[in-house]
Amino acid sequence: MDRPLADEIRPQSLDEVVGQRHLIGPGGMLRRLIDSGTSANMIFYGPSGTGKTTIANIIAGRTNKTLHKLNATTASLSDVKEIIADVGTLMAPGGILLYLDEIQYFNKKQQQSLLEFMENGSVTLIASTTENPYFYVYGALLSRSTVFEFKAVTPEETLPAVNRALLILKERSELPLSWEDGVPERIAVNCGGDVRKSINACELLYASAEVRHGELRLTNADAEQLAQRSAMRYDKGGDAMYDCASALMKSLRGSDPDAALHYLARFLEAGDLITPCRRLLCSASEDVGLAYPQAIAIVKACVDTAMQLGLPEAQLPLAQATILLATAPKSNSVVEGIDAAWADVRAGRTGDIPRQLQNVHADTVGMDNHQNYKYPHNYPGHWVAQQYLPDAIKDVKYYRCGDNKTEQAAAQYWQKIKGEEEK
Repeated sequence: MDRPLADEIRPQSLDEVVGQRHLIGPGGMLRRLIDSGTSANMIFYGPSGTGKTTIANIIAGRTNKTLHKLNATTASLSDVKEIIADVGTLMAPGGILLYLDEIQYFNKKQQQSLLEFMENGSVTLIASTTENPYFYVYGALLSRSTVFEFKAVTPEETLPAVNRALLILKERSELPLSWEDGVPERIAVNCGGDVRKSINACELLYASAEVRHGELRLTNADAEQLAQRSAMRYDKGGDAMYDCASALMKSLRGSDPDAALHYLARFLEAGDLITPCRRLLCSASEDVGLAYPQAIAIVKACVDTAMQLGLPEAQLPLAQATILLATAPKSNSVVEGIDAAWADVRAGRTGDIPRQLQNVHADTVGMDNHQNYKYPHNYPGHWVAQQYLPDAIKDVKYYRCGDNKTEQAAAQYWQKIKGEEEK
């Protein structure tokens, strides 16, 4: 079987690695650890195709430890035990360096099996994961490791690797090979910071190239079709989804319609309608609230319409709701009010419900039949002074009027009504 091009041109030194300058650039912490020969347990966290496996291989090449590789998607506890059995034998005289890819797929028991050997230094673990290790890696294992976050590689950083791959293919090709201007750039951009995907795209583009006038010609149209919809990282239920949802919500709150539309478009491109709909509905109450009370009804109508239409037409009502929320006046008085009330309830600051507010079932023989509830609609302005909160918290204030004109108008209205009633 032919060796994949991405594996064949994998960097052999830190200087050849694409991206991750914050880790392995001059003075980078990870580079200093590697150069010093330190044998430390590490967890590499970041998107696919950003150099995690490559750097682990480079580290392995600089140690006298026996390298073992496992992928947690297919490995079992017996595989781990089999590797650990080599500790202290002629099979691993200098100890073991275990590279465990996708560690988030190992359960707690599987991860625990490594602890004893990590503790005494006979096993050095380098684990990689595309998910947040603080959520998916067992705490005791995490405390014995140093986490390094890998960033998505920019198209500019990816381009040299793409050019190198194309030149290798050109040297291998039995027929003359050329490509249109912009093909390398298109591959680098469309593969969304995944170097491995970019190199694989070069290989596939070459394999599918048509022979024209006795030569192979790589076109921008083919490159676009081959790498389409891959420039955006999105894994439903993963970090990328939650990061995008957070960015959408914060852009709405920050009244930036352009940013909000951008993050909405990411969800649309991924075919995810549920997540942005939930964020839009939440923002209508959390961020706009009483500053524009009609927003929640409008957004609900837009969401319902979008779910009935489906994609691609759903983009229109969702974009309408997004722009509305981003440009609407803001108030978080709803959030602050319910948070404060709920905090009191959780803390046990409640008390008996005032007698006048209790259900009429209390007005029975043998009980206090004098409820003394005052019906507000029987009074001028449909309001009358009476106690509604329990005695223990009768003077507490949960709702604080926002500084927008809608809430201010309501506050002035009730100040007038209650002021006149109290005279």
